[in-house]
Amino acid sequence: MELCARKDVPVEQTWDLSLIYKEERLMWEELEQTKLAVKTLSEKYSGHLDTAQSIVNCLNDMEPILQAVSRLWSYAGLAMEADYTDAKLREREEKVSDEITRMERDMAFVDSEILLAPEEELNKAAELAEGCRMYLQDLIRKKAHMLSPETEKVLAALGKALDVPYDVYNTMKLADISFDSFTVDGKEYPLGYSLFEDDYELEADAGVRRAAFRAFYDTLKKYKNTTAAAYNACVSQEKTMSELRGFGSVFDSLLFNQKVTREMYDRQIDLITERLAPHMRRYARLLGKKHGLDKMTFADLKIAVDPEYDPKVTIAQSHRFIREGLSILGDDYAQMIDRAYRERWVDFARNVGKSTGGFCSGLYRKNSFILLNWNDRMADVFTLAHELGHAGQNMYSDMAQSYYDTDPSTYLVEAPSTMNELLLSHHLTHTKEDKRFRRWVLSNLVSNTYYHNFVTHLREAWYQREVYRIIDGGGSVNADILSDIFRKNLELFWGSDVDIPEGAELTWMRQPHYYMGLYSYTYSAGLTVATQAMLRIESEGESAVKDWKRFLSAGGTEDPVGLARIAGFDITTDAPLNATIDYIGSLIDEICRLTEEIDGIRV
Repeated sequence: MELCARKDVPVEQTWDLSLIYKEERLMWEELEQTKLAVKTLSEKYSGHLDTAQSIVNCLNDMEPILQAVSRLWSYAGLAMEADYTDAKLREREEKVSDEITRMERDMAFVDSEILLAPEEELNKAAELAEGCRMYLQDLIRKKAHMLSPETEKVLAALGKALDVPYDVYNTMKLADISFDSFTVDGKEYPLGYSLFEDDYELEADAGVRRAAFRAFYDTLKKYKNTTAAAYNACVSQEKTMSELRGFGSVFDSLLFNQKVTREMYDRQIDLITERLAPHMRRYARLLGKKHGLDKMTFADLKIAVDPEYDPKVTIAQSHRFIREGLSILGDDYAQMIDRAYRERWVDFARNVGKSTGGFCSGLYRKNSFILLNWNDRMADVFTLAHELGHAGQNMYSDMAQSYYDTDPSTYLVEAPSTMNELLLSHHLTHTKEDKRFRRWVLSNLVSNTYYHNFVTHLREAWYQREVYRIIDGGGSVNADILSDIFRKNLELFWGSDVDIPEGAELTWMRQPHYYMGLYSYTYSAGLTVATQAMLRIESEGESAVKDWKRFLSAGGTEDPVGLARIAGFDITTDAPLNATIDYIGSLIDEICRLTEEIDGIRV
């Protein structure tokens, strides 16, 4: 279980960044070419964006520059994500990042000067535009919150400095923090971030699992003040920006780009907190009884219902599981999955300094890159299927939309990914008739897909809302305040059914999403739409699949309400969310029923 250095990882378990540039020299060459293109853009259009045609021409000329910037960031940034301990990679990323910041500063005039054009020219430009129509419409929408061109240029120049809180967090977490090993019954166990999150939290042996929990949080505690200071700087900065741009609150500011109402945001948090908690408490009681625990604690919530029926899964086997499970989406989707394995889009490796969790980063009309830490568990198969969901949306939206219009609102960005987890589970439950196998699949769905998105991320969202309320009121936060909020958060959801041990309140230290605005709550929003779409596919078949592909292809051409409507749902009401919570409850009911039939244990 000891993590190795990046240089010792088998190359076939790593992603192939040469798909971006065959060699590093080509990256530096494109960097210089892109700098020159930015200079040319500025000379050609700065001071001349006063007509509809010049506006459209400028945005068309800027599109390939933005694509080049994306390639440059991906090549330098992704390499560092795989190993934060490599000083040369960090130095290269910082240099590229500096150059990108300067280019963004030099292109900041575009948005500002476009909005200085006469209103009739702006409206005419939106009519003339093809690939950048939505970009222009969104820009016009932002007009009331834009600052002067000079101020916008200064803010762009400060882009890297404004990212310092997130950089501090990542550096502390992935490069500086050091975990000592722990001992159980005379045996020594190594410890690290990914070892804890990907192994020990799922460990069937309660003694090892709880000892790992204690050792992990004891170490986190040493870094709590630095982490809190970084986070306070981040949220304080967001509050300042909301005031500068004339928003009524930091919530209004952060929800603006998502095109989401405060009602939709609050509903997601409050309804799940109220209605899902009883179902999840029952699931927790089932775990405690099934494992014969003296009491159910926060350290025990991610264990499997049936750990002996949790076979190891190789990377090769995951390919077959995922390809078969997602085949309902068509041959083009299956071919994308094959390419991901064959062309090494995925970084499976586990090594010191690598980012935890998983993510997918796409290149326009090319391929995507996926990071995860492979542990030979079915949970990893679900994670990979999840990230391939993002890759699938990248593929469809890239084919259908311009670079400007590929990205949907973050409110629904997790729908394609969570849909893949649901389709995989649906496929597995239909592969054979066996009660124990069915319980295993359904418990994976609850303990991975729904727990992760409707519990873990939703509790983060509840906590995050409390933090922003303090910041919005003119206050600030420190480690003790953040820990107090998170403990109340966990106790509210789990009640008396789950003991919250000392240290659990530091769970706020583990999540990078807090540095990305109001992001955590969107996992449950996306999964709500995905769940309802999956149930449609299950009952209606091909017609529902076609609607789902239309949803994926739409990219950012509609707001969340419009995108959900394409998939067949009205998210202006609470009906889809209530139906999804009921569905989760039905899964837990079936797991409990199967456990009673198999083991005679009743909850």
